[in-house]
Amino acid sequence: MADEATTTPLLASYKAKPAKAPSIDDAIETYIGATGAGQLFKAILLAFAWAFDAQQVFISVFTDAEPRWHCTAGADPSCSPGAASPCALPPGAWAWDRPAETSVVSEWALKCAGPALVSLPASSFFAGCLAGGFLLTTLADSLLGRRKMLLVSLASMSVAGVLTAFSPNVWAYAALRFVCGFGRSMVGTCALVLSTELVGKRWRDTVSVAGFVCFTVGFLSLPALAYTFREASWRSMYLWTSLPSLGYAILLYFLVQESPRWLLVRGRKHDAIETVRQIAALNGGGGITCSFSMLHACATEREDDAAGGAGGGGGGVFATLRSMWERRWALRRLAAIMTASFGVGMVYYGMPLNVGNLGSNLYLSVTYNALAEFPSSVLSWLLMGRINRRSSVVALTAAAGVCSLACVAIPEGTGGRMAAEVLSFFATCTAFNIILMYSIELFPTSVRNSAVGMVRQALVLGGVAAPMLVALGRERSFWSFGVFGLAVGCLGLFAVCLPETRGRSMSDTMEEEEHKEAAAAIGDMDSNADLV
Repeated sequence: MADEATTTPLLASYKAKPAKAPSIDDAIETYIGATGAGQLFKAILLAFAWAFDAQQVFISVFTDAEPRWHCTAGADPSCSPGAASPCALPPGAWAWDRPAETSVVSEWALKCAGPALVSLPASSFFAGCLAGGFLLTTLADSLLGRRKMLLVSLASMSVAGVLTAFSPNVWAYAALRFVCGFGRSMVGTCALVLSTELVGKRWRDTVSVAGFVCFTVGFLSLPALAYTFREASWRSMYLWTSLPSLGYAILLYFLVQESPRWLLVRGRKHDAIETVRQIAALNGGGGITCSFSMLHACATEREDDAAGGAGGGGGGVFATLRSMWERRWALRRLAAIMTASFGVGMVYYGMPLNVGNLGSNLYLSVTYNALAEFPSSVLSWLLMGRINRRSSVVALTAAAGVCSLACVAIPEGTGGRMAAEVLSFFATCTAFNIILMYSIELFPTSVRNSAVGMVRQALVLGGVAAPMLVALGRERSFWSFGVFGLAVGCLGLFAVCLPETRGRSMSDTMEEEEHKEAAAAIGDMDSNADLV
């Protein structure tokens, strides 16, 4: 009797325990099977959006470059080729080495207008990225979804780029760069999140790295285009980058589906099932006629989560931000990774703009920086599979800071300074890639696009400050290389506040992530108890 009395409650408790609902990952992969060539092709096609993103980010390195100048024949005796600036020389005593229309600086005589006006267009672009990121980031998690948001962003970025080619003055040019940045703000985020949510768990890291490789391809295309149009107007650069981007957006409209994970989180299970059928057809499973009971179970659970609060799929456009704001653990994660991202973004966007201060060939310097992104993408992929995310970010930002500070001490125009700059940019690129993949794992599906968007805006905020520092660095290198090094090295230390995510499965709702956080805390307590 005593045995019966002690065992019955345990049996009752065991029988009362509800069955665990299948995860979205397991449910989707059950029906679509292994990621096939067609599915992988669409994910990589999505990743190519990063190429057009890179072109708009770094195009001002060439269009806003400060051209070289020379003294004219019979010029004033005070004219000297070694002078730092021709602003004090009389008109006609000097001339540009190339036609004035090759750069906005020479076409609109901005060289002597001061660093604020010279840096205005680039800063306006990054300010537009920042504004667009904060205003549009929640739409991909709420109303529009990843696919529609990506198409809207690509189309608006491309149209603004075409209109930029017809700017009549620097003020219109800066305004259109702001609009272009506003539209561009969600391209990389939506492409990254959507491409990783369309493939199985095994291929997520690979697809993420494919996006970074495509970004490198777009970056690398710029010096080739700029060299081709070196004697032509800077306006040609905008036309040749924006029109293909618009065509690419039209292609995506017909070829790419919405994320089934997002559809399930939003309670749109019929659309999710139809999307899974289409993906399964790509993988050779087009004849499946099953009931999709696992997906129905997932959708039912997500609908319950949505009814319970903003952690699920409901609550309006800004529910995702409110959901993170109301949870201390989410706010702590977001603040820490955004702080580290600000330092990384300052160097990532600032270094290519700053290559003109190295005293070397502009085309070769930009090419070296672009080529540094290829091994950076490979290293990111290797590190994500083998090394902790947190320690990788801290180590890489520290290395980038040391190399950037070294540029202050190394004399201008030397190979050592060029090498230190490339190494700093290489470490920063790798940290940039890992931070983006890290942020995908830190936040659940219901808020993932918003969280990744906020992280990218912190990166862009660093880019807003970079052009002014670059302009100041033309007079004293500490204001560019020195500030870059201190920012990325010190702010990267905030990554130690983040939890490690390597090897963990991705959550779908805030509640699910909280359960994992609690389980991890209990596990740590048990481990400490065992040690005692």
